Amino acid sequence: MAIETLSEHACFGGVQGYYRHASDATRGAMKFSVFRPPQARGGAVPVLFCLAGLTCNEETFAIKAGAQRVAADLGLMLVAPDTSPRDTGMDGATGDWEFGEGAGFYLDATQAPWSQRFRMRSYVAEELPQVVADAFAADVDRAGIVGHSMGGHGALTLALTSPERFRSVSAFAPIVAPTQVPWGHKAFSRYLGEDRNGWETYDACALLRAGKRFASEPLVDQGLADTFLASQLQPERLEAACAAAGQPLTLRRHAGYDHGYFFIASFVEAHLRHHARILLGPQRA
Repeated sequence: MAIETLSEHACFGGVQGYYRHASDATRGAMKFSVFRPPQARGGAVPVLFCLAGLTCNEETFAIKAGAQRVAADLGLMLVAPDTSPRDTGMDGATGDWEFGEGAGFYLDATQAPWSQRFRMRSYVAEELPQVVADAFAADVDRAGIVGHSMGGHGALTLALTSPERFRSVSAFAPIVAPTQVPWGHKAFSRYLGEDRNGWETYDACALLRAGKRFASEPLVDQGLADTFLASQLQPERLEAACAAAGQPLTLRRHAGYDHGYFFIASFVEAHLRHHARILLGPQRA
């Protein structure tokens, strides 16, 4: 599949690039960013898919997380898709930061008109890995996934439902139980309909209760000064679901840290090394 190069920049001995292609999954143009570490010049390297949160796009993680230096040292490729299709022309798809463009929730919508374009689960789990494998020196058989907030929800649910695709998983301030919180109620009722049984496919805690398991132990970091902690995130639900399922989990709580990218930048190295231990082996991390 042909991709269009929008820009490329030398970065820590590798290349940070931004690209666009025609997506079959979302039936329109999609943008994504790729950091190619210097090791990619010598052959295929493992890939970490990085999912951003509400209102963000393919540039956010690459610009704000400060991940490239450590990724270059470890030899990890970083791939960050946009958070939704854009320029859909659908009534109600813009003007609300919690729904529509910029708020795809990494699901495959079942309700019209959203089902025509909002198919981010299929895009991230199926189409984008193939696009990256075809265009870059990417070993997508050694892939992990990380996300922030809405992207953390996406990372956890994609890792649970596609453990053969994502061998490692981590999250910053994830929405762990969207079926139980306002963000999920608002988005899921429109994307998936009012039957809440269909929502559980996109709820990490519900998936754990249904018997799904991660391919490896997840790492989750949560700031205790996060204004969304009690109302939208509720990491204790994930902690309880993992304990009930016998699923190992590393959940770290950090006093003083909020929901933003200063928090992510403070702990992103630990996440990259977490993925490297699994994808490259402990001696490489």
